Amino acid sequence: MALVLSGIGTVCWAVCFWWMHRISSRQDALLQELREVTTRIEKLSQAEHDLISEVHPQVNEIKEHVQDVRQVVSPKNN
Repeated sequence: MALVLSGIGTVCWAVCFWWMHRISSRQDALLQELREVTTRIEKLSQAEHDLISEVHPQVNEIKEHVQDVRQVVSPKNN
């Protein structure tokens, strides 16, 4: 009887080990996918930041030019 229970315990241990290994493999795959997504998001964020940095100084210049044009075109001057 003890030998049967010992055999059942060993089989259960092997199944549990296999199950935990499978869960761990899935977790590793998910973490790798999350790392890749994070890397892509960081690259996109950096590109967006670079674009905004390029455009931001130009926005003030455009506003100044719009004010100049507004003053020239304004009906008060006519």
